[in-house]
Amino acid sequence: MRRRICVFCGSSSGIRPSYTAVAATVGRQLAAHGIGVVYGGGRNGLMGTVADAALEGDGEVIGVIPRHLAEREAAHPGVTDLRIVGSMHERKALMSDLADAFLALPGGFGTFEEFCEIITWTQLGLHRKPCGILNVDGYYDHLLALFDHAVCERFLKPLHRQIVISGDDPESLIARLLEYEAPVFDKLLDADET
Repeated sequence: MRRRICVFCGSSSGIRPSYTAVAATVGRQLAAHGIGVVYGGGRNGLMGTVADAALEGDGEVIGVIPRHLAEREAAHPGVTDLRIVGSMHERKALMSDLADAFLALPGGFGTFEEFCEIITWTQLGLHRKPCGILNVDGYYDHLLALFDHAVCERFLKPLHRQIVISGDDPESLIARLLEYEAPVFDKLLDADET
């Protein structure tokens, strides 16, 4: 049973109204399913939109934010539970501990880095939690193509590529995250096996 999904997304809203609309849909959907949101604790951009939508639906929202960002008044004042940590590293570790699955919405370097680290942790067997990308208006087409290219170039095993599930519909992707079981990896670093 998945109780919380960690949402990685931008502290900006991006150029397309669809990004904000989908972020709000994700927040509402998670609240409607009784699934708590774990996120970066910000009040701006897509992060704030997800949090606000979940809160409006009486959902649980746990924000995890480093002290230096909270001191800049970037923290969301209305979340269910705001955890202030000392560093970005602590933030990611706590978000991982609190969540049962992970979902990336559009975002920038921080979103990319957080999501790629969490799928690496799956690959290394540190957890078996599902990892999904919500590909809003093709935002992640190039990243998903890069993952496929890494398989073709034998830097990534096909089995490891399956760690990342993706889709463009919030409701169906959330349903897949709730049902998904990550494979168990016996051999991680055999360069000759693809």
